[in-house]
Amino acid sequence: MTTLPTPPAPIPAGTGRPAPAPAAPHGHPAIRGAILGNYVDQFDIFLPVIALAPAAAHLYGTQNAAAAAGFIFIATLLGRPVGAAVFGPLADRIGRTRTTRISIVGVALATLLIGVVPAGFGQATLLAIIVLRFFGGAFIGGGYTAAVPLAMEWAPNPRRGLVSGQIMSMSPWANASIAALVFVLLSVLGPDAYAQWAWRIPFLLGAAMTFALYLYYRRRVRDCPLPARPRAASRPLREVFTGRGGLALAQLFVLMTGLWLFTNMAVVVLAGQLKATAGLDDKAISLTMFCATVVSALAMVASGHLSTGTGRRRFFLWFGPASALLAPATYLWIFHAGPLAAVMLLVGLLQVLTVSAYGPIGAYLTERFPAGARSTGYGLAYSLSIVLPALYPYYLPPLQRAFGAVPAVAGLLALAGLCVVAGALADRAPGLPEPAER
Repeated sequence: MTTLPTPPAPIPAGTGRPAPAPAAPHGHPAIRGAILGNYVDQFDIFLPVIALAPAAAHLYGTQNAAAAAGFIFIATLLGRPVGAAVFGPLADRIGRTRTTRISIVGVALATLLIGVVPAGFGQATLLAIIVLRFFGGAFIGGGYTAAVPLAMEWAPNPRRGLVSGQIMSMSPWANASIAALVFVLLSVLGPDAYAQWAWRIPFLLGAAMTFALYLYYRRRVRDCPLPARPRAASRPLREVFTGRGGLALAQLFVLMTGLWLFTNMAVVVLAGQLKATAGLDDKAISLTMFCATVVSALAMVASGHLSTGTGRRRFFLWFGPASALLAPATYLWIFHAGPLAAVMLLVGLLQVLTVSAYGPIGAYLTERFPAGARSTGYGLAYSLSIVLPALYPYYLPPLQRAFGAVPAVAGLLALAGLCVVAGALADRAPGLPEPAER
């Protein structure tokens, strides 16, 4: 007869520092699944942004290509919080593993269908991709809503921060992988062949990886046997949006808004300004951002592990002020650095001062909600906060006209750091449960 492993100590919902417990290897399949799953999810998220750009003219015409890319991005953006709202409560009721498998199948199908969508039909092709991206975004939102809390529930207490950092670091690795794949396809096949048919290869590869992930979850992963499982009649959405859950969600919304603002300013906007303002060519920018991606991935793992020793709240309390002061100064320095090697060094430093803060997020968001609403709380806290930072194309240009192209971005980096520290300070606001109660 097979003996089930002893589960790790339950997560004390909302604690800044996990309670000590002996490290154990239990739950490795769920942990590995979350790490691989986040890589696959992020691969699918970045695919339309990177893989479709060189083929945009062939797919839906040369006019309004930038607007088309924006519509595709917004569709994904809107789909993710919708998916969190649908699949989070489902995971809290029927189980995280079962919900993860459902969401994986949805992501795989949406990605596969984009890979075979008929090209050259202008607005019809664009509309088909937008619709598929919305549904793909919803299933992606459902995937991390279930898989990350499941991994945290299986992770031994002393390793939760490290596991969180490993999961979060898959985002830059996925971004780098797609960029490298598209670069190779363009170099080997040429721009014309890529635009005609080779753009489908990354999508078909993404679908294949997602189906493989489904088989892994089906065969290897199961729910953690927590001492107290959610009640069948529980209402996770009500628990997250009202009372103490609502206060926790508001606090995390502020903190996560700062982190998403870091992402947009220190990655997306920076890449454009390196060309427009610093005068770097495409090859130099690609090399610089690739090296920065490696730095950010390693820094996320390190910061996640560090948060176990410091406590999650304390980590953000010192990271927020440090980033609010140092990230803007580093950003300004990048455009006066001179040699490419100095620019690359400063861009890498900027990643450490900004997006490395994602490292503890998997653990921190999971620990802020009780088991009965954990997936719902995690998904909504992570997804709803994407929206305001993602609207930067509307509010950044006026700020740049008023304060200058580079100083305006530096100012938003300072605001992002202040949001992080404000969110961390609100962790102890009146009305929120004390760590011992959570």
